[in-house]
Amino acid sequence: MINETPRVRFAPSPTGYLHIGGLRTALYNYLFARNTNGKFILRIEDTDRKRYIEGAVENLLNTLKWVGLDYDEGPEVGGDYGPYYQSKRLDIYKKYAEELIEKGKAYYAFDTPERLKQLHEEQLKKNEQTKYDKFALTLPEEVIKQKIESGEPYVVRLNVPPDKSVIVDDLIRGKVEFDTNIVDDQILIKSDGFPTYHLANVVDDHLMKITHVIRGEEWLSSTPKHVLLYDFFGWEKPIFAHLPLLLNPDKTKLSKRQGDVAVEDYKDKGYLKEALINFVALLGWNAGDEQEFFTLDELIHKFTLERVHKAGAVFNLEKLVWLNAEHLRSKPNAELLQMLREELKKSKYADLKIEDNKLLLIIEAMKPRVEFVKEFITKCPYFYEAPTEYDEKVIKKRWKEDSPGLLLKLRDKIAQLDDLKKEDYENILNNLAEELNIGKGKLIHPVRLAVSGSGTGPGIYNLLYIIGKDECINRINRALEKIKTTNPDLTEEN
Repeated sequence: MINETPRVRFAPSPTGYLHIGGLRTALYNYLFARNTNGKFILRIEDTDRKRYIEGAVENLLNTLKWVGLDYDEGPEVGGDYGPYYQSKRLDIYKKYAEELIEKGKAYYAFDTPERLKQLHEEQLKKNEQTKYDKFALTLPEEVIKQKIESGEPYVVRLNVPPDKSVIVDDLIRGKVEFDTNIVDDQILIKSDGFPTYHLANVVDDHLMKITHVIRGEEWLSSTPKHVLLYDFFGWEKPIFAHLPLLLNPDKTKLSKRQGDVAVEDYKDKGYLKEALINFVALLGWNAGDEQEFFTLDELIHKFTLERVHKAGAVFNLEKLVWLNAEHLRSKPNAELLQMLREELKKSKYADLKIEDNKLLLIIEAMKPRVEFVKEFITKCPYFYEAPTEYDEKVIKKRWKEDSPGLLLKLRDKIAQLDDLKKEDYENILNNLAEELNIGKGKLIHPVRLAVSGSGTGPGIYNLLYIIGKDECINRINRALEKIKTTNPDLTEEN
């Protein structure tokens, strides 16, 4: 191994929001580093200036901070191997490109876009593999020198030797063999002076002492070029581990066309960071048992690259929703209270003055029934305002001819007592049912409808207690009036 301490890196390009696939790459690198007491490095690969998006780096840093993946070296943190922005390392790449040229392992190429297009078209017509034809290698030294001195645009290409076999020893996929006859003479330095990913990432991984390169499967086909570069420089290669593709449910590659792929999208929709991390960890890895619910600490403890799968991982949104609910329920109510306060600020109830005690009661009552924090509001608006409508299906099924009279009796019993606790509502309802020799359902269903407008929700005694005595009485009165009006066939019993 290059270094006794494992060193891994996440090296995104600032070309947009952080993709779920990018988050998985970052997470697996992070988990590996933490599990092995290694170092996790963040490097910004911003050499593709055409695709660079303003603000993307800030978004990336904020997203990593939000999900809790703290890095040991990188932007804003520093370290011994910076700068951690590739755009600030151009002189380094130029130096190493020149070294390759001197060794005959790379060369200047001056081809015009027109020539390259024509070459491409001719190869397609002949049903040949499309790749560069090494034409620039036929140019005499003096011509090359003259072209450079006159300022003619050029690129630097990798000089891939023909008829060789390059073996990539991958920790996840085993030995993968490549024939150099189908490996293109990759551009290493573009005409704008910026390096391509291939040169910059090899140079930086070497200089930053990266021991394990953990990245997506889409980079596997480029790895023989990287192996050649390590060999040409005489450098020790890192251990490669290529992660399986992320797939849609129909087994196509995960893409924007079939739904959200940016971490930001899931954050905005109310998914918890703990659930997202848990879910993404399972996209291509398992602990070797039936466990699916993990905290970040548990993932760190159990993660190994040996348990990463080769096969593509299907993105199952239903599992993410389930995990979100499980992580939400595992949170202390005090933490959920702060999160609910934030949701209330964004809701139509922002101006309501609600005491913490009441919100904590709502959280306790609704916790088994919600999957997102916002559902502490959207699934139970009756805790924040009186219903203005009543579920017609519930009226038809549950509102009987004797319901108004029974509700009046229940209302009067509630009115007789002060400082009611949850148990008091239970006792009142039980005693009245016994007194009238009726099933409790004959009281529970109409009173639930009256105070919430709905036929479902938390336990009835929780519901009445959280809404409170005076408000319960007001809502019963209002329901009796409104449902009587809506359903004139139903008559009140006094």
